[in-house]
Amino acid sequence: MSSKQDPNQNHLLAALLEVEYDRIFPHLELVPMKLGDVLVESGDKQQYVYFPTTSIISLHYLLENGGSSEIAGVGNEGMLGVTLFMGGDSTPSRSVVQTGGFGYRMPPAVLLEQFDRAGPLMRLLLRYTQALLTQMSQTAVCNRHHTVEQQLCRWLLLTLDRLGPKELTMTQELIANMLGVRREGVTEAAGRLQSYGYISYRRGHITVLDRKGLEQDVCECYQVVKKEFARLLSDVRHRQAA
Repeated sequence: MSSKQDPNQNHLLAALLEVEYDRIFPHLELVPMKLGDVLVESGDKQQYVYFPTTSIISLHYLLENGGSSEIAGVGNEGMLGVTLFMGGDSTPSRSVVQTGGFGYRMPPAVLLEQFDRAGPLMRLLLRYTQALLTQMSQTAVCNRHHTVEQQLCRWLLLTLDRLGPKELTMTQELIANMLGVRREGVTEAAGRLQSYGYISYRRGHITVLDRKGLEQDVCECYQVVKKEFARLLSDVRHRQAA
């Protein structure tokens, strides 16, 4: 499986100019990213910058009472480590692998050196940061104003956008932790989506049967996030067309 991995599976790396990519490539290390792996603990200094390819990283905010909820997800559209070039060595969120797979990592100093050149890479990363902030803001709005069913639709669609049409391995307990809701709420919401014929759920495995149905029932938050990242991905399409 690892032999099929390519840094260009990550859209940010794929969008770099050749000269920028050539400077970074020797420092990229392919690493397996297993479900549940904690890449960065809350308050810790980040040791590596991560570029997921076939995995998804979940950013969780932890409460003093032990509760948590996802504030953003990072898949092949982005990277883990924006706090490094935004002036901070640490973050209050915990970064944990939501969906196992592969990704590339490199020392922060390499990224910062290229960022400080103030070229196309810096502008690309700043646009990605804006899209990530949009995702965080929209997640907060969604968790406050929309139903668990709508939140689950949003989460499923964003996950599919990063991984493609495939079976998802995810227990209801993990989904509840990510959405910051009770497990019973996720059970009811997943049951309704299954009764509609949108998904099939068995023993921690979710198969999406009707994506259009999910898109019909999801709140507007999904499209807001998708459109913001589409502006970022236009750089990838431009480079491929060239």
